[in-house]
Amino acid sequence: MERVLGIGGLFMRAANPASLSAWYRDCLGLDADENGLWHQEVGPTVFATFESETDHFGSRAQQSMLNFRVRDLDAMLAQLHARGADVAEETQDMEGVGRFGWVTDPEGHRIELWQPA
Repeated sequence: MERVLGIGGLFMRAANPASLSAWYRDCLGLDADENGLWHQEVGPTVFATFESETDHFGSRAQQSMLNFRVRDLDAMLAQLHARGADVAEETQDMEGVGRFGWVTDPEGHRIELWQPA
């Protein structure tokens, strides 16, 4: 059986694609090139489904959520807060999994940040 090798891309609709791309570059350090190519560090990727009524993604209108691995969750959240980003006050610790925090991008997409255990 053929199998997928990994995530080949993440694509989002945006009212202002250039501005939103700049936010991801400037606030999260996502250094994609002019074609959107981003060479990420090797590490775990989670593929999980959630109940349709979950509040985990923020707005019920949001059907999926990006999750980015970070080295230092507290430093990343402080960096985002200093840039005026909409950072959730709460964080979550999951034994053996890691720590989680959330930020909402300028177009209203809730993003999860994960510092693996």
